[in-house]
Amino acid sequence: MSTNARAAMQDRPPLGRYFDVGGRRLLLHSSGSGAPAVVFLAGAGGVGLDYWDVQEKAAELTTSVVYDRTGTGWSDRVAVPLSSAEVTEELRELLRAAGTPAPYVLVGHSLGGLFARHYATRFPDEVAGLVLMETDHEDYDSYMPRELTEMRAAWDPDQELPDELPEEAVQLYRGLFARMMADWPEEIREPLVDRHVSPEWIMDGYALVPYRDRFLDELRQAGPLPDVPLILLTAMDVDDFKNAVLIGESDALLREEIEGKRRLYTDLAASVPRGENRLVHGAGHASIHWRRPDAVLRAIHDLLGM
Repeated sequence: MSTNARAAMQDRPPLGRYFDVGGRRLLLHSSGSGAPAVVFLAGAGGVGLDYWDVQEKAAELTTSVVYDRTGTGWSDRVAVPLSSAEVTEELRELLRAAGTPAPYVLVGHSLGGLFARHYATRFPDEVAGLVLMETDHEDYDSYMPRELTEMRAAWDPDQELPDELPEEAVQLYRGLFARMMADWPEEIREPLVDRHVSPEWIMDGYALVPYRDRFLDELRQAGPLPDVPLILLTAMDVDDFKNAVLIGESDALLREEIEGKRRLYTDLAASVPRGENRLVHGAGHASIHWRRPDAVLRAIHDLLGM
């Protein structure tokens, strides 16, 4: 592919259409038909089309939706990240604009899992079920070893990250993303990989770091989850994405983190009448949907059957 052709693909989304929500353009891609619709919520640093593979498989079961929330992917940017309440309200309005009626099975990954939980707490009648992949949680740090939480609290991306990533880091990330999507159609894979290694998209995830405590405080104030079917997916391995961003954590600490997650998600599952925590081997935090789409699809299938 020529450089000019690649640049043109990079500037436009390979799939989806734009909707106006609150004066901002948001990208949404929908496939399939039926109800309840399955809606994917990306993690920090992720975009909707990162879940294209499992989204298309879910579309064989029902309506299946991915989107880019404000400040991510091909959607519009803002100077200050939206609050969790604003994210959930935005998603609600976007789905209405797209003609996708409630209720929804929300499939949230990492930070997207936190937003999915908040949506269910705010609008319980609009949620048919939750699949939470490696979800962020307001009690996460309390399940972790003190050494790990202190190490990460001391890390400041503004101080530690260079103004521009060195070329070797860019190529490392390019290779990681390309491997995750190796069997995807080129017209989807290439613009996604190119944009993921662009300075704008790389910084999207890091830009949320200073606001994480605000998101967690919102969840603390939101109250417990309603009685909706819930399946949590806990990745039991450390992947190459984690290895690429280590700040000195030892293998022992990383294993303690995985054990802490397992306990946290088991407790979260037990907090609702129809909750379950499933351990997923062969994938890490960032790669669970790429390495184990079968586990994600099985959880969606099982919730649709409830």
